[in-house]
Amino acid sequence: MSESATPTRVEQRMRRTAASLTSVTRRLTAERGLAGFTIEEVCSTVDVSRRTFFNYFASKEDAVLGANPDDDYRYFADRFLALGTGEWPRVLSDLVELAIAHIESDGMDPREHSDLMAALEREPRLLTRFIGLSRDRDRQLRALIAKRQGVDADDPRAIAIVSIVGSLMQSSADTFVDPANDRDFATILTSSLEAMRTVLAAPASAPLKGTNP
Repeated sequence: MSESATPTRVEQRMRRTAASLTSVTRRLTAERGLAGFTIEEVCSTVDVSRRTFFNYFASKEDAVLGANPDDDYRYFADRFLALGTGEWPRVLSDLVELAIAHIESDGMDPREHSDLMAALEREPRLLTRFIGLSRDRDRQLRALIAKRQGVDADDPRAIAIVSIVGSLMQSSADTFVDPANDRDFATILTSSLEAMRTVLAAPASAPLKGTNP
């Protein structure tokens, strides 16, 4: 792995701070709505100054959405590209492994998925921005995969991998927050990936009646 793909302690601390600010802001928005708390309250909870908050986010809305992705994306891109070109199944495995490493190294809690959904439900005006950010990140990821694999960004395999990773992350987060769940997020995500591969590797069945072969 290249030196640029290895975060310094300062970079790690900065990413953890940003993640903490987003976590607290999401939780408070889910509980009270955006007007129900102040930036000062967020800063007090995370134990940072108001100035530090604005070093990461321009507003409470941006903090809820995690809308300060540039540095985080560059770090992720460096790590992903440093792994080198590989077979397409390896690309999918690398993305899942990096997602797990990112969550674990930054102290992120997948339960934030529930807080984010609750915050969006409480503040519907954030939903449009959330959808736009999600689409932008999907485009970034497709371009990154294409660069590593030496294909066009609209290559169907790159598009499929982005869709698969997104679906696996969401379904794994839903399973993780289920009160009956007793597995950690990494186990759920890797198990979901293996289940998906098992299904795709199975021979196709005969076509249903009334469908074309």
